[in-house]
Amino acid sequence: MFRNNYDNDSVTFSPQGRIFQVEYAQEAVKQGSVVVGIVSKTHAVLAALKRNAEDLSSYQKKIIPIDAHYGIALAGLASDARVLSNFMKQQSLSSRLTYDRAISLAEITARIGHRAQVNTQHYGKRPYGVGLLIAGVDAKGPHLFEFQPSGVTQEMVACGIGARSQMARTYLERNLDHFEGSSRVELVKHALRALKDSLSQGRELTVDNTSVGVAGISEDFKLYEGQDIASWLDATFENREEGEEGESMEVDT
Repeated sequence: MFRNNYDNDSVTFSPQGRIFQVEYAQEAVKQGSVVVGIVSKTHAVLAALKRNAEDLSSYQKKIIPIDAHYGIALAGLASDARVLSNFMKQQSLSSRLTYDRAISLAEITARIGHRAQVNTQHYGKRPYGVGLLIAGVDAKGPHLFEFQPSGVTQEMVACGIGARSQMARTYLERNLDHFEGSSRVELVKHALRALKDSLSQGRELTVDNTSVGVAGISEDFKLYEGQDIASWLDATFENREEGEEGESMEVDT
């Protein structure tokens, strides 16, 4: 039988035990532009590559501040991310009004994971076609969580999702030991380098297509775009290019 006989809703299993609606949602995440998250002892950083459909259009928003202490980066359908981000804002505000405290990142991640997983169990609903990286600092310190359309959530030290994110993850795995003790600026540089490695040949990170979100202990989550990140881009890639030139000179001699 044809595959599409089993992909009309999210509660029908194929003979192999697969739910194609969930797989389609995961594929939407893989088609989104890449986002990277890294956490250290003191800070959590998100870096995202913004995409525009054409030269005359604006760039898609990729990092969304949710509360004073955390924000999210998205890969996939922006409309689904907007629904989830509004839910997270409501839950964060409710925690402050009801308990007079900021909601923990583990709690808010579990809540959106449950909300997404319910969509895979009810006829007439569909999985959210977006993946999220949730980064910030709560009472227990800096955290980074990954959210998947299936409702699966997990805490990470570093993560990359979206198109060509495998190259970014390779960089993160190679430098994993350096993140824990990194300073704020060093962590941002690592995130930008991982983002750069995911780009196709000939493309560069610029102030127009790059976003960075940073949160730290005693530092609220803040989104940096445009000229605010120009100095970070210059410092990150000027040093790297000088190092590469030095290596090539050594080989030539």
